Amino acid sequence: MKHIKSFSFGIFFLASFGLCSCVDESTKGIEKEPYFDLKGFIEEKIQEIDSVEVSKVSQVQEEEKQATVIYTTKDWEEEFGIFTEADINNSSSLQSYETTSSDSTLAHELYPNSEGKVKYIKVTYFEDEVSSVSIKIADDNLFYSTTTLAEMYMNKATNLIDHYSIETTQKIWFLDPNEMKIQGTIIPKY
Repeated sequence: MKHIKSFSFGIFFLASFGLCSCVDESTKGIEKEPYFDLKGFIEEKIQEIDSVEVSKVSQVQEEEKQATVIYTTKDWEEEFGIFTEADINNSSSLQSYETTSSDSTLAHELYPNSEGKVKYIKVTYFEDEVSSVSIKIADDNLFYSTTTLAEMYMNKATNLIDHYSIETTQKIWFLDPNEMKIQGTIIPKY
């Protein structure tokens, strides 16, 4: 009788453990971030355009350069670093942004009295897929100010990144502003 109770307890314990582990496995990765997962989105999109050609125009002040380059995943991580840095899913940003949404847009805007460099993230959708992302990052103090506007647009047919732009203006006290612009267009593979 003692063995039957031990055996029954063992079966109950294993069944309970099995059910708990199933529940844990099924909820992994499903936790919803409070804001749009910009970092995860960029990481996913970078993987999709590894080793593709990009027609790129770079401008610093008035000097413009044009080039066609092939970017690896590592190159894309560097090029889109401003987007991943703008991810606001962290504990210090939890109550700092007002979220508005509709069928075609999602926006997170910094509350007027909140502190944060990321001023807004705006996402537009087409048929439930992200069609564009735009961000604004700004930092200002007594001696220095910088503002970056960045936009990324998806190709509606392929859902891959189609083109993007990143514009930064930096101003140091007593100096002229420094302006930098990057525009890139993915050259599709046929």
